[in-house]
Amino acid sequence: QVQLVESGGGSVQAGGSLRLSCAASGYTTSNYCMGWFSQAPGKEREGVAVIASDDSTSYRYSVKGRFTVSKDNRNLYLQMNSLKPEDTATYYCAAAYGVCPRSWREYTAWGQGTQVTVSS
Repeated sequence: QVQLVESGGGSVQAGGSLRLSCAASGYTTSNYCMGWFSQAPGKEREGVAVIASDDSTSYRYSVKGRFTVSKDNRNLYLQMNSLKPEDTATYYCAAAYGVCPRSWREYTAWGQGTQVTVSS
């Protein structure tokens, strides 16, 4: 049973920074594709950043240059700099064994989410 637990969310002012963490149990991140997803109230869940088993990364266009995804053997991270009010959402980490899925619906392990609120 794979379990993921997010932490690091909170409330910050525009221009500030947060570092989200996702602790994984039962496996090592080296064999997985892992990603961060966000969902604002009333809106569709969408990908934020993904890191593959070979450490290659991809980002949603709106966060390029501001967010950085990284990992170690048991944790996934998202460094969020220059935060904007439109970044406000619940952030979820997710994992999928092997190749990165084409859709968020294909990730098989999810955390409970952590709230990020950016005020102006």
